[in-house]
This record gives sequence, C-alpha cells and structure tokens, in this order.
Amino acid sequence: MKRKCPTVAMAMLVAFGITSTAWAQNSKVGDIAIDHAWAPAATTATNSAAYMRLVDTGTKPDQLISASSPVAQKVLLHVFSVENGIYGMHPVNGIEVAPGAAATILRPGSAHVMLEGLTHPLKSGESFRLSLIFKNAGEVQIDVPVRSSQEAMAQATN
Repeated sequence: MKRKCPTVAMAMLVAFGITSTAWAQNSKVGDIAIDHAWAPAATTATNSAAYMRLVDTGTKPDQLISASSPVAQKVLLHVFSVENGIYGMHPVNGIEVAPGAAATILRPGSAHVMLEGLTHPLKSGESFRLSLIFKNAGEVQIDVPVRSSQEAMAQATN
C-alpha cells in the first residue's frame, strides 16, 4: 500500500514560495505599510508582475529600492512611461513612497514589481513570498496572492 507524504509536499510548496493565503495581506516595516498585494496568474508566461499599495505613515519620504522572490530568476522595479507617443516600461533604481495620506499604488500600466524568468507557473489561488527592501525602513517579507485573469482585471480597475 502506498502512503502519501504530506510533509514532503508541504516542504516542496514552501521551497518554491507557494502557499495558500487570504487575499488581504497587511505588512509593515518601519513607517511603510504594505497591503492589497496581488499578482496575475501566469500559467504559460515566463514573466509576471506583483502589485500592491504602499503607505508611508512617517514624516520622511522613503523609497522601494529592491525586491526578490524564489518564484523568479530576476526581480526588477519597473515604471511605465510615454516617449514620443509610445508607451513602454523600463526598470528604475527605486520607487518613491511619499509620507502622508496619499498611497503609492503599484498597478498594471504604472509602477510595479517585475518578475522575470518565472521558475514555475503562477496559479490562481496560490501565493508566493516576495521580499521588499526600502531605503530607510529596511526589508520585509510579504505573501502575494495569485489571482485569476478575471480577478486581476477587477483588481486593476479598482
């Protein structure tokens, strides 16, 4: 009789940074609050992105300067811009997070965390670990839920 080993399966999920979590994740490091993190499902794509809301509750500006994740070979900070009437995205060294009531929103068609060279497909209902490094606040690990294309479109328009 075969015995299934849930411990091995769980270890594999943790090793790949995949877990199942609630949609609303709230984290904080220093004066930076992070919430509403999500990523679109990517079952055939080799790249994806992570989006979220960043709020600086302090009095001095901060900057998201780096990110990493076990689900991607390379993680970059990107922004969209228009040059000669052509929209495009390009990497940046940092994304400013200003203090005050206005949040910095990372969303499709705007600033985002680019996940290049996915190590495996991102499936709806799963989540993955993402490390964010801020210039002043430091490093924080967050769980990023993966959403279906329908859920992602609804989130992007909110």
